[in-house]
Amino acid sequence: MRAVATFFGVGLLRPAPGTWGSAAAVALGLGIDRFAGFPGLAVATCVALGAGFAACKAVCGPGEDPSEVVIDEVAGQWIALLFPSFALWWRDFDGWMPYPGWVAAFVFFRLFDIWKPGPVGWADRRGDWAGVMWDDVIAGVMAGVCVMIAAGVAHGLLMG
Repeated sequence: MRAVATFFGVGLLRPAPGTWGSAAAVALGLGIDRFAGFPGLAVATCVALGAGFAACKAVCGPGEDPSEVVIDEVAGQWIALLFPSFALWWRDFDGWMPYPGWVAAFVFFRLFDIWKPGPVGWADRRGDWAGVMWDDVIAGVMAGVCVMIAAGVAHGLLMG
């Protein structure tokens, strides 16, 4: 389970293992989205969530959130990527996800994961293995919503 928790060693990279985990998730997520589309990314996200909860339960002790555990970042980052992926899939876009979407997903997710506003902080303060995952799940949803708001504003300003 340690291999899953560290996302096969990515969490051992220094400095800022959470950022490394998010960056690896974006790179892999873009590849999944490109070759399997939104449905493939949705399945991969579900697998990461299940594996993440199991791995965190196995390796995180009470009150622990080890920095090398980055499967939570992978799951949260993929949740954030699901939002632009779905929008492009819905519009029959066939190609690599354009850079504003995935860059915004990365930036917003890292912002919420580090800052821990509102419900992200609540989940983080649980102090248990589930909280290790839940704060990133919530940060991913918040990041995804912000990506879509930013896209709406940008496209409204650029097209209007």
